[in-house]
Amino acid sequence: MPSLSDDLGQPGVQRAYDTVAGTYADHFTDASAESPLDRAMVDAFAAAVTAAGDPGPVLDAGCGAGRMSRYLADRGCSVQGVDLSAGMVEMARRDHPDLDFAVASLTDLPFPDDTFAGVLLWYSAIHTPPHGQPQIFAEVARVLRPGGHVLVGLQSGQGTQDVSAAYARFGHDIELERYLFTPDEVAALIEGAGLTEVARMVRRPRDGERDDQTALLMRAGLAVGDPD
Repeated sequence: MPSLSDDLGQPGVQRAYDTVAGTYADHFTDASAESPLDRAMVDAFAAAVTAAGDPGPVLDAGCGAGRMSRYLADRGCSVQGVDLSAGMVEMARRDHPDLDFAVASLTDLPFPDDTFAGVLLWYSAIHTPPHGQPQIFAEVARVLRPGGHVLVGLQSGQGTQDVSAAYARFGHDIELERYLFTPDEVAALIEGAGLTEVARMVRRPRDGERDDQTALLMRAGLAVGDPD
């Protein structure tokens, strides 16, 4: 009987990123691939998380080789990174030995409820099909503290795209697809998990990108008696 992981295509995604991990880590070493607008949204997320006197940890969910974990850490966040790919986690630990990384699925996060002050999903939910998206955001909401923030980054649109060709030019023969969602669809999914939209950024493609790029900043509700 197929498991949830199989149903969501996670073994294939894991194999693909294990295969390309070294190439990915060497090609994307920092946040310079992000546009100024992209970075501004990540900066706003980091500022929202660290605004409290005792901000608590931030989860980089789908951290890849750790470049955005480093970006957040440089902005005062205490970061825990997780990724489905053991190969990616190995690269993250190699390149950022002072940060914490572990292998984990976005649909089954190995953390107690109310652990994190913020969760970053930076282009990490894009390989999960539509029927698996609610489970991702339910897990994010579960591990997020009351009043905590979530930032989601994604290519936006509709349909499915084969992205294996991007790695074929580096000599990798993999199978990898990404799913496109509109900003409103993602906002509805997150709101369905109990979060409220704070802001969104949608920009047009640049520098060879095929799709619009979206970042959504969301906030969990405060517990009764908590200060705003």
